[in-house]
Amino acid sequence: MSEDERFDLISALIKSMRGSDPDAALHYAVRLLEAGEDPKFIARRLVIFASEDIGNANPEALLVANAALNAVINVGMPEAAINLAHAVIYLSSSLKSNAVYKALKEAQKDVRDGFQPEVPQHLKAGRRNRGYKYPHNYERNYVNQEYLKRKREYYRPKGVGFEKTLKSWLKWMKRETDKIEPTKEEEVDNEV
Repeated sequence: MSEDERFDLISALIKSMRGSDPDAALHYAVRLLEAGEDPKFIARRLVIFASEDIGNANPEALLVANAALNAVINVGMPEAAINLAHAVIYLSSSLKSNAVYKALKEAQKDVRDGFQPEVPQHLKAGRRNRGYKYPHNYERNYVNQEYLKRKREYYRPKGVGFEKTLKSWLKWMKRETDKIEPTKEEEVDNEV
């Protein structure tokens, strides 16, 4: 297999999984294996895909992909082909969201472009964290306080799969937070 063919097959595998076509994805995975591709390379691509293309729409996808990588390492071929097929079909059939990937890219761009504000005083380590409000002492385990100067919104859940739950939970948690009273002592002196 030439390098061009190899990269075409890898691209076709990823794009077929992204397009939710388990049959095409399995076909390309098998072609890669039959052509002598390192199964660890395929498994690593599945692990990346689970976070990049599925993310929090189905957090279990990352567990399945890592289990396939673990099986390739610990079981070996030819039997690990079954584990790879399992993962390819599962990932292809899963709900998809690239919100985690996009959030990471935006945060990386901000940091690389120089957005690195000082850590708020109450978030600093040890005795320097005066004024920190311990979220577990509040209803909903949430308290409205500054975590990042000049607030940014990187993570925008798409409302698909488990991300729908996260989106709803984040909205619910932050609603009417000014009315929430602490359930215990407001400040906690922690060293972290």
